[in-house]
Amino acid sequence: MSQFSSNESNANANAAAPQQEFGIQRIYVKDLSFEAPHVPEIFRTDWVPEINLDLNTTIKKISDDLYEVTLKVTATVKAKDKVAFLIEVQQAGIFILKGFIQDQLQEMLGGFCPNILFPYAREVVSDVVNRATFPPLYLAPVNFDVLYQQHLEQQRNQPATSAQIQPLENKEEQQEETKQ
Repeated sequence: MSQFSSNESNANANAAAPQQEFGIQRIYVKDLSFEAPHVPEIFRTDWVPEINLDLNTTIKKISDDLYEVTLKVTATVKAKDKVAFLIEVQQAGIFILKGFIQDQLQEMLGGFCPNILFPYAREVVSDVVNRATFPPLYLAPVNFDVLYQQHLEQQRNQPATSAQIQPLENKEEQQEETKQ
C-alpha cells in the first residue's frame, strides 16, 4: 500500500510540473552572400590564407512557444593582405519550446538551438567555397553552450546599467542602440 501511495504522489507531482517540449519545425538558409573581389588575380598568388570567423545569434519570438533562432556565420579569408573571399550565411530554424522556465528557455535558445544550426551553416560555407573553386574551408565545431555561458559571465561582470540589462531575444535591438 505504501508503494501505491508513493506512485500516486509521484503522479501528482508529475502532473503539477509543466511538461517540457522541444521540437524543430523548420531549418533553412535565411540569407547567403559570397564575394570574391580579387578574382581571378587571387588565384595566381601563393595560398596562405588568413581566416577571420565571426559568429552571431539572434532570437525572435514568433508566438507563445515558437521561436526563430538565426545563426549568422561570417568568414573573411585573406591572402597576402587581399580579401580572397567573404562569405556570410544566416542559417535559421523555427523551434517549439514549451514548459521551460525563463533561464532554461534562454539557455536552449542561446546554446542548444545554435548547436543544431551550426552543422548546416558549416555545410553551406563549405559548399559555396568549393563552388567558387577556392581550396576547401572546413569550419571547426563550435560549442555554443560554452559560448552562451561565457556571454552570461560577461554580462554578470559588467557594471549594471539600463542599456546593458536586456533579454537575450533583444540582442539585435541592443546592437542598433549601441550604434546610434
